[in-house]
Amino acid sequence: MLFAQPVATNELTFATYNVSMEAENYVPKGTPGISEQILVKELASGNNVQIRNIASIIKSVRPDVILLNEFDYVKDPQAGVLQFVKAYLQDSSDGRRGIDYPYYYYSTVNTGQPSPYDLDNNGKAEQFGADAWGYGLYPGQYGMVLLSRFPIDINNVRTFQNFKWKDMPGALKVTKADGSDWYAPEAWAQFPLSSKSHWDIPVMAGNKVIHILASHPTPPSFDGDEDRNGKRNHDEIRFWRDYISDHLSSYIYDDKGVKGGLRPNSSFVILGDQNASPDEGNAISAGIRSLLSHPKVNSELAPASKGGPEHSNTNAFAKNHTAVWRMRADYVIPSKTGFKVLDSGVFWPAKGEPMADLVEKRESSSDHRLVWVKVKLD
Repeated sequence: MLFAQPVATNELTFATYNVSMEAENYVPKGTPGISEQILVKELASGNNVQIRNIASIIKSVRPDVILLNEFDYVKDPQAGVLQFVKAYLQDSSDGRRGIDYPYYYYSTVNTGQPSPYDLDNNGKAEQFGADAWGYGLYPGQYGMVLLSRFPIDINNVRTFQNFKWKDMPGALKVTKADGSDWYAPEAWAQFPLSSKSHWDIPVMAGNKVIHILASHPTPPSFDGDEDRNGKRNHDEIRFWRDYISDHLSSYIYDDKGVKGGLRPNSSFVILGDQNASPDEGNAISAGIRSLLSHPKVNSELAPASKGGPEHSNTNAFAKNHTAVWRMRADYVIPSKTGFKVLDSGVFWPAKGEPMADLVEKRESSSDHRLVWVKVKLD
């Protein structure tokens, strides 16, 4: 173990980071036959500069619990998540003290899961890409991994990968210009709400249970006037709003068939790249606004940086941006129950500040920034 001292449990830092660790990041766009094995190879080498920089950022912030978005699903943990921890995060050769995450959770996602339908209505049922249940060129592209310094109650993890979009009351219907249904009836009957998955992962900090609510809704773009991705993004975000609402969650069922949402008075942290801003961009902002304004969440101390305003010096919202394409997209949203928020930030140093080189270019690390919130447990 890298840490001889016991882990303090009264102050915790939660983080989310879209790390762009998917196969297409490491090969020329359009390369045929790509799969998660490309990431496996880069992890095995231990010397991919981009991944080393991502690890340096994580080691600098040192979160206790972190969700990694766009980390390809690798079934064998020894080749995937554990190799990332061992070869990159535990490594101290960059001058930053290594960090260990003895606990982790990941599972399958809908991205790249082939469907037999023409979901984008281009006249061809192509199985993958825009015809997969979540956009992806192979199963597990753009997956998710949770790393934790605290034990995870694996037996009580709830996943919602197979929850059907049609089963959400008031689901935003996708229609063609003539008002007819965009999706064929047999496709709509099987269509999952989640483009990746929604996970409720109980983390045990001492004798306290903290529910990590992890997701990565689809970008609200790459579609047409029907706004199929925008509507799905809205409803993927709305899922968490309903899940934490005592009076709205009864329709929800998980992948084991258990019904209902989060128990009242639970402590939770919503983590992930939500691909939506309350103020900018082309998302249906009512989704993220309804989550940020929920009476159970603490959204008062919005994470900020110095690098964001420097990157977009005429943009009033830039201090809260979490992506180089100039938007707040990534969120750490703690519940009011169980926590007092102490501090927060977006890892985006201004030019000339320490470690600014790690975010200087897209290929330096990621097109997103690590977002963190530090809390004190009640």
